[in-house]
Amino acid sequence: MAAAALVAACASAAPGGTERTELALRPLFRGLSSPVYVAAAPGQPRSLYIVEQVGRIRVAVNGKLRAKPFLDVTRLVTAGGEQGLLSMAFHPKYRTNKKYYVNYTDSNNGDTRVVEYRATKPLRQLLFVRQPYSNHNGGQLQFGPDGWLYVGMGDGGSGGDPENRAQNTGSRLGKLLRINVNTKRPVIQIAGYGVRNPWRFSFDANGDLYMADVGQNAWEEVNYTRRNSPGVENYGWDVYEGTHSFEPKQPSGPGKLVMPIAEYPHSQGCSVTGGYVYRGRAIPSLRGRYIYGDFCSGTIWTLRVAAGKAEDVRRESISLEGLSSFGRDVAGELYATALSGTVYKLTS
Repeated sequence: MAAAALVAACASAAPGGTERTELALRPLFRGLSSPVYVAAAPGQPRSLYIVEQVGRIRVAVNGKLRAKPFLDVTRLVTAGGEQGLLSMAFHPKYRTNKKYYVNYTDSNNGDTRVVEYRATKPLRQLLFVRQPYSNHNGGQLQFGPDGWLYVGMGDGGSGGDPENRAQNTGSRLGKLLRINVNTKRPVIQIAGYGVRNPWRFSFDANGDLYMADVGQNAWEEVNYTRRNSPGVENYGWDVYEGTHSFEPKQPSGPGKLVMPIAEYPHSQGCSVTGGYVYRGRAIPSLRGRYIYGDFCSGTIWTLRVAAGKAEDVRRESISLEGLSSFGRDVAGELYATALSGTVYKLTS
């Protein structure tokens, strides 16, 4: 698939005749310690859970941030740079089983651990992956439409994937993994490979996957996979950076090579932050559009997917320097976090 070039939108109306609405970011919570994610628990429409990179999860109820953390694992975490407590996910049946999952780099060697919790008690470790370097840890957790827990794993770090882990299906680095958390012994599978540092991926309401992958020196990319995709995808790194050749070699492994649906050069930013397809009600003109942005430049774009390709890629009027993540509540409304310490709600 050819990647869409990122250009500023000049149309005054969205497809289908819906008037385009100027977006805004309303500050909700300030003074947080490096917030990197916002999550919502099933059955809790008035609560938001905010992941702080240092190793805490804060909870806000009815718009008020509670002083006592929901979880504090700072003693277990190596934090700073690209390391830390990186995300969380609630079990789809959280209302009855009270289980949730965290992904962090540990205080021993900065290795990745995915752990299942109930309240403040760790129940079991689901995944352990040794990290050869301190960067490219991925860290996203999301439950997929199949009920499995998906984990984004970077290529292990350094630059240029020096040990060729992303294209090696014998390694768990440079992969999109999935874990069956409902079995006594967790089953772990590769759902996709050939990624460098998938900093935020999400599933749309129809089960389609959107995944942002941070580039090396030239290109940032957004990938897309339909829910009914027949097999494992190879997203191309480190043979390709975006749609551009990176190393003079052929893709390896059994996966089908897929190209990103959108990319942008480093003249427009240096580290892509993936988001969500908007399914809320507060901003009708945004409905069905995928939002993403850049950590360095703060630029925010949206796009719509049709027939597997990006269309109407547009640069939005809002921007947020240090954009570390997007989040979504149970109603489908969107949030954004700035690493400097503020959580925002997307409004019009």
